[in-house]
Amino acid sequence: MLPDPMETTIAGSSGTIPLQAYLVLAAVLFCSGVWGLINSRNAVRVLMSIELMLNAVNINLMAFSDYLDGQLIRGQVFTIFVITVAAAEAAVGLAILLSLYRNRDTVDMERFNLLRW
Repeated sequence: MLPDPMETTIAGSSGTIPLQAYLVLAAVLFCSGVWGLINSRNAVRVLMSIELMLNAVNINLMAFSDYLDGQLIRGQVFTIFVITVAAAEAAVGLAILLSLYRNRDTVDMERFNLLRW
């Protein structure tokens, strides 16, 4: 049986931090990433918003890993996998953006029309 989430805390070096604090932080990061993804016209800002969303997922993975099974490292393994995918995504995304900037002289998302007839 799982412990009550209202009473569960995660031990840290400066005391204990409740699970809800991690979840609220991850929700704020994820929502700000979604907002930046929807409202941004700059391609670099879009990539940064995606990274914010992936970091929010990492915080959730680490918090729930420690909350559900503190002795196993399942959440940490998935977090390392997500960090690896995020690094590859950032490298490929920036390479594509540099190529588009060289050809179009802009990083404005509204002016990319490479797939139009």
